[in-house]
Amino acid sequence: MKKLLFFMLLISTSIFLQSQDTFSIIALDTITGEIGGAGASCIDDNAIAGGVLIINDIIPGRGGIHTQAYWRPQNQQNAHDRMVEGMSPQEIIDWLIENDVQNYPAIRQYGIVDFDSDGHPRSAAFTGSQCDDYKNHIIGPNYAIQGNILLGQQILDSMEMRFLNTEGMLAEKLMAALQGANVPGADTRCMGEGVSSLSAFVRVAQTSDTMGTYFCDLVVPETPYGIEPIDSLQVLFDNWLISLDQTETPANSEAFIMSPNPLQRGNKLRIDIAAQDIERILVFDQSGRALIRMEVHRDRLFVDTSDLQSGVYVVQVFAKDGKTASKKLIIK
Repeated sequence: MKKLLFFMLLISTSIFLQSQDTFSIIALDTITGEIGGAGASCIDDNAIAGGVLIINDIIPGRGGIHTQAYWRPQNQQNAHDRMVEGMSPQEIIDWLIENDVQNYPAIRQYGIVDFDSDGHPRSAAFTGSQCDDYKNHIIGPNYAIQGNILLGQQILDSMEMRFLNTEGMLAEKLMAALQGANVPGADTRCMGEGVSSLSAFVRVAQTSDTMGTYFCDLVVPETPYGIEPIDSLQVLFDNWLISLDQTETPANSEAFIMSPNPLQRGNKLRIDIAAQDIERILVFDQSGRALIRMEVHRDRLFVDTSDLQSGVYVVQVFAKDGKTASKKLIIK
């Protein structure tokens, strides 16, 4: 019996480690020196603590590494050690291919960025020929975007477009890139739930940060069935921006009007849509858990809040172009 249980444990461990991750971006800001990453996967906290966050390794002021697809901790540690030694992203990848912990680099995927000794950005990526389809990567001067088990190339292309065309600090660009993959089945394993993934994160380190303590460190390790983790992460991110005294939201706060606010518990919340491109509304609690989701088909909606307890919530609208606007709702 003990042998059987041990064998079952090995199978279970192999299952949840073999597909980390699906889509991610690792990037740096040449002006501020910030290094960050974002990603999502149809693997969550129930499979491995932190879900997709396991792929991310940032060395403040030096570089960042994403190791994914049939993830193994020793490959990740080896990549970290080589970066500390001073190897470039491409040299690290070449070393990993030659020294794969299982001698099977064809199933791995890597994205790496760093600053050279003169402060110039470098990037490299690798997608093994035996990674699960659809798989590919894109690199730019200061970023690497990679994914496997994808709906198609459009997921990576959309992430790159959002990253390059979003104004603001690195964290905002990374969050926008992740929203570029916010489509059902982006990770095809999640197609049945109608979501892109099951867990998501965004993390950014400033030059003054130390390992394990980061300027921005947000993760949604798991979500209820059918709830999009990138939307939940967006709520955490918008609240984080507010805490930095940034603008209220990445989009115009006049995109919608809600009343009454505060709202008496059990009453319906009226929402008037002022922007024509709004396509859905979500209500989140303060932990980023989505409690209500509504598609927008008219310019006035009434939200049933009878299942919500007294407290503070976030009402967020999502536009077709991926921009968001959010406001706090108080229920008495």
